Amino acid sequence: MIVNERVTAYINSLGKEYTPELMKLEKYALENQVPIIRKETQALLKFLLTTRQPKQILEVGTAIGFSALFMSEYSSHDCKITTIEKVEMRLVEARKNLVNQAFSKRDKISLLEGEALEILQELEAKKMTYDFIFLDAAKAQYMNFLPYLLNLLQAGGILLTDNVLQDGMIINSRYGIKRRDRTIHSRMREFLYAITHMDELETVILPTGDGVAISYKVK
Repeated sequence: MIVNERVTAYINSLGKEYTPELMKLEKYALENQVPIIRKETQALLKFLLTTRQPKQILEVGTAIGFSALFMSEYSSHDCKITTIEKVEMRLVEARKNLVNQAFSKRDKISLLEGEALEILQELEAKKMTYDFIFLDAAKAQYMNFLPYLLNLLQAGGILLTDNVLQDGMIINSRYGIKRRDRTIHSRMREFLYAITHMDELETVILPTGDGVAISYKVK
């Protein structure tokens, strides 16, 4: 927990309830220890979708489909959402959830199965562009994804990156991190430095949820 737990709980208590279908899927994820976007990140995502009204959304990291279905509920009626996932145990649930008739706006969503890096390369080759990208996949790969995400993101578009502060562990030195976690720690630091220093992006990092970065593509 990055922000005081009581403060976070209070802020979350102020939020409006989401659809019963989303709440049911969120409960399933929590009970089965499936990582999904946290309540406070949900609120931020909903705010951005409502104010930005993107037409083409790309999500890297579907998991069981919660965030894609969440975005389908709070994006414009003509928005299209493309979501990428490779992990088979997640795909088993995602395939079911994304065709579940309980989610009335599921037709906005297209699922692409496979390695994210390969699919990003394919989308770039097809000259696809998006005005909103949500990155919530393998954290050690964020830096590898970045060049393709920049090419896919339209000028004036938003890149929203989740889990960038690693429960606050990102501030620790390399030697304060368990050996098995050092690679992901150093790669996330590299990613954060890159998105906050490149001319193409204007980025703010917020201690929301597990840390989110909001990057606006200037050019």
